Amino acid sequence: MFKKVLIANRGEIAVRVARTCRALGIATVAVYSEADRRALHVLEADEAVPIGPAPVTESYLNIPAIVEAALRTGAEAVHPGYGLLSENAAFAEACREAGLVFVGPPPEAIRLMGDKSAARRLAASHGVPIVPGYDGDSQEPEALLAQARRLGFPVMVKAAAGGGGRGMRLIDRDEDFLEAVESARREAQRAFGDGRLLLEKAVVGARHVEVQVLADTHGNYLHLGERDCSLQRRHQKVVEEAPSPAVDEALRQRLGEAALAVARAAGYVNAGTVEFLLDSEGSFYFLEMNTRLQVEHGVTELVTVLDLVALQLLVAGGEPLPLRQEDVRLRGHAFQCRIYAEDPFSGYLPSAGTVAVFQPPQGEGIRNDVGTYAGDEVTAYYDPLVAKLLTWGADRREALARMRRALDQYRIEGIRTNLPLLRAVMAHPVMEAGQVTTDFLETRFTPEALVAAPVREALLSAFGAAVSGALGHGDPWLALGPWRPGGLVAFIVEHEGRPWTVSGRRQPGSTRRWQLTVEGQEVEAVFAPGPDGRVLVESGGRSWPARVQLLPDGLLVEQAGRSFHLRWHRPEPTEARAVAGRAEGHVLVAPLSGIVVKVAVEEGQRVRARQTLLVLEAMKMEHSVDAPADAVVQKLHCRPGDRVREGQVLVELEPEGARG
Repeated sequence: MFKKVLIANRGEIAVRVARTCRALGIATVAVYSEADRRALHVLEADEAVPIGPAPVTESYLNIPAIVEAALRTGAEAVHPGYGLLSENAAFAEACREAGLVFVGPPPEAIRLMGDKSAARRLAASHGVPIVPGYDGDSQEPEALLAQARRLGFPVMVKAAAGGGGRGMRLIDRDEDFLEAVESARREAQRAFGDGRLLLEKAVVGARHVEVQVLADTHGNYLHLGERDCSLQRRHQKVVEEAPSPAVDEALRQRLGEAALAVARAAGYVNAGTVEFLLDSEGSFYFLEMNTRLQVEHGVTELVTVLDLVALQLLVAGGEPLPLRQEDVRLRGHAFQCRIYAEDPFSGYLPSAGTVAVFQPPQGEGIRNDVGTYAGDEVTAYYDPLVAKLLTWGADRREALARMRRALDQYRIEGIRTNLPLLRAVMAHPVMEAGQVTTDFLETRFTPEALVAAPVREALLSAFGAAVSGALGHGDPWLALGPWRPGGLVAFIVEHEGRPWTVSGRRQPGSTRRWQLTVEGQEVEAVFAPGPDGRVLVESGGRSWPARVQLLPDGLLVEQAGRSFHLRWHRPEPTEARAVAGRAEGHVLVAPLSGIVVKVAVEEGQRVRARQTLLVLEAMKMEHSVDAPADAVVQKLHCRPGDRVREGQVLVELEPEGARG
């Protein structure tokens, strides 16, 4: 076994690899950019080496700097984690040439399977079904459009040389094709250094099912069952589970055989994943092979009681796999939720900032893979994944129940996260029935309504505790502080970065019945106070108990096993309100911090409503800024390559007809 391993990555995966190395007695070396000096993966390593400025191209993708760091510290092997250089054949070759062991497949297999077009052809040649598509050499936009018309819309455009949802676009209409192809090619070129694209006929309403494979240098191949990764946003996975509720033992065997056929054909060694689409008829189609450890590998570890990183290191050291296919047994069920620094209510825009509170849940059957801590800085330079929450149960029902409770207990403050979305998704009847498909979030889910319901109940509980005297104040004005207009008991609070408003009056002739307005909705409620901040709320034909605590910065509500930290909402400074007001009419501001990668208009140009004016890149994804209405571009305040802050003015518009 190795004595020292350099981890060529950052975030939670670097922390997770270090955890196994520590358990095996292997010393670890972290690498870090200037933006990551205080990052968790740096603080937990035995040694750490700076490798460059914040942008990934100058640090975490800097092959010479990483190889030199490994040699300088005496590392014998390099673990690439996932993302970044993990599927870069040139990096694997550079490690080999420097006398370092690359903990992954040989560069030849990475290069072969990293080319999705070549991988499709390889799978088909070995009898593995593939989705109808186009993976030819002609890359002219018009030629690709002709192929899309041949396949029939909707079609999926994919980067031939990458994964992780980057360079991928689902296109429903002929007229949207060329612009989507341009965007996909631009994103693929920046992410992978290769702008080649392929097309596939979109399989609507399918499941995304993948098979974990392992292979050693002694010719042994085995698979560890499947994972269901159907719940996705922007073609990136959000929730995974193992095993898939759509796969029985016969289908599991067929999927495993197909995955191993692809792995053998590629001459694969180490851990990898073969991904498939599963349609409603039970037919499956090869998508791609990821030549690395997957983000979701933890659910497979929980149901097989195996440590995949330990097995990776074992194989990389030249040892044979310690088990055979017949030794693999799936035990119970596991879920994983990816916790992203993003706002699900604003098109999943990334959220950068300082993590003020970070409290993962604890308990039986709960596993936390984390990459941040309270006081850490989440920047726009890197992927928005900050943590993964995993639960295991003896069966799917128990694993799901544990996940729901764990999500209710999870607290992250200071940045926006997708925790509200995850809570709503895991409580959805479609998830409970195990019927989630890849289009679920786009076609069958309304996050605002489902997420808002528990917060509204928490608002009622907080209000009721205050006005009924449960907080220990006979005067609700003292309990709620200054947050009220004359004649009404009212307050504005923030929960997980979003403001909420509740106000009301006591009904004439009643001491406990109130007429309220909660986020613009009229409701009636009756409040019965108890000791120690406890209150019983009756509203809308329901009743529930809660406990409310007054904090220096707001209120803490505990009900139904979940805590809600409602902070007092502080008005924005006058200057910020002025900019926001202008943004509604004549000025467009940056919705997030990032880099301007394209300006599609010129000053004086007439634009139509919803026309893309410019494109920003943040956390490895593109975000377009569109015209809100027909207008004329009056002034541009940015150029391609500019780094902009959230709220910074980008474009000034003059509404159509304003010139008289």
